[in-house]
Amino acid sequence: QVQLVESGGGLAEAGGSLRVSCTASGRTFSTYAMGWFRQAPGKEREFVSIINWNGGTTYYADSVTGRFTISRDNAKNTVYLQMNSLKPEDTAVYYCAAGQYRSIRYVPNDVAYWGQGTQVTVSS
Repeated sequence: QVQLVESGGGLAEAGGSLRVSCTASGRTFSTYAMGWFRQAPGKEREFVSIINWNGGTTYYADSVTGRFTISRDNAKNTVYLQMNSLKPEDTAVYYCAAGQYRSIRYVPNDVAYWGQGTQVTVSS
């Protein structure tokens, strides 16, 4: 069993930066791929980014490529999402996910573990 806790959300101005973190319980963190998703009010959950178990492979949604960076520290059981050049359309609840790379990337409904979410609000 893995429990995920996000932190670091908040309010930023357009063009600003925020970093959200997700810390996992359990000793199997390093075996999981980790991902970030977001859901804005009235919209469906959307994929944001993914990182494989050792950090060697990352992938981003087109909407955040070049602005967001995902990273992980397996010694701290934590995955990060650095968000730069924020836009109002980045406003959403951000969720982290742990599981198999394929599930996170292609079949999120199959992802085993989700965090509770952290709110990110970007003002114009």
